[in-house]
Amino acid sequence: MAFTGKQLTTQLDADGTLTVQLNDKTWDDPKPGQVLIKIEATPINPSDLGLLFASADTDNAVYSPGKVVAKMPDNATRAMKARHGMAMPAGNEAAGIVVAAGEGCEQLMGKRIACVPGSAYASYAYADPNMGFVVDDSVTAEQAASSFVNPMTALGFVETMKLEGFTGIVHAAAASNLGQMLVKICQEDGIPLVNVVRSDAQVKLLKDLGATHVLNMTDADYMPKLIDAIAETKAMLGFDPIGGGTVASQFLTAMEAAASRGAAFSRYGSSEPKKVYIYGALDLGPTVLNRAFGLTWDLAGWLLTPFMMKAGMEVVGRMRARVMKDLTTTFASHYARRGDLEDMLTKDAVAMYNARRTGEKYLVTPHG
Repeated sequence: MAFTGKQLTTQLDADGTLTVQLNDKTWDDPKPGQVLIKIEATPINPSDLGLLFASADTDNAVYSPGKVVAKMPDNATRAMKARHGMAMPAGNEAAGIVVAAGEGCEQLMGKRIACVPGSAYASYAYADPNMGFVVDDSVTAEQAASSFVNPMTALGFVETMKLEGFTGIVHAAAASNLGQMLVKICQEDGIPLVNVVRSDAQVKLLKDLGATHVLNMTDADYMPKLIDAIAETKAMLGFDPIGGGTVASQFLTAMEAAASRGAAFSRYGSSEPKKVYIYGALDLGPTVLNRAFGLTWDLAGWLLTPFMMKAGMEVVGRMRARVMKDLTTTFASHYARRGDLEDMLTKDAVAMYNARRTGEKYLVTPHG
């Protein structure tokens, strides 16, 4: 049986023209080990925006029903040469009803699942049930839509900390939806957490959630406070979704200063292990390291899927069970706006969610 509907694609051409548009599409029966879901709800996460619009000039784009045409900066166009001319689907995660099941997945027919199809901005999507989970009948599509990327990432940070022998975490852009989840997880598990934000309003937001250490990186005394917080918490593992600029460098510098307190001078710096993972690109500029943190340090990238493969099914299974148990509390997501696929590509909607402001998450509901 075939299903028809709309599929969003994003295409960057060699001349820097970025076209994001809805296309008619037909979905045939899924392959063995696959299911086809009718998309009920799918969020727009920062990780989706890198593919959707990257650094395109959406303020001056041409908007028409179901279509956005924008210009990409020359340097970004060159950097993304590998995707030139490719009409790529987007939308990492979703919740939906299984309307067709491939061989081996027949037991999922009619069930609501949360999954990561990678093509969720559409009427339907193929999904691998092994990269998702069935949700209880009491869980709505809206509640389940954001039950994978942010919750599993936040839990993944904690599991990474444990696997690598650290005992505390420093987190940038910590007022995000993911950051708020991490605050709650660390409170529940007794894990020291240093939260770094960009405004006093975000400080209050996290303090109201019960966070102990919340620092405004725009304050004049930010670095001394960061050093003090890391010295108190022994948090020598950082996670940075910003990527560009000096955030990672500041984390490592503060970790080194905290670790060196009271220690004898060494030209090689402290022997305390210090590490920062970059897991996003809110700033598309270069990552700048001001080498003021000795030689015992590490900087790496972090992505959810490779982590899950490394951690193994026992750890991942435990993470999934926790998400399902606390989906409406610790891992609840909140949305400032909801709209269908056509609304998603209107100028005011793009301006809202592409600004990536705290508390302004957009939920796509393809079928209204």
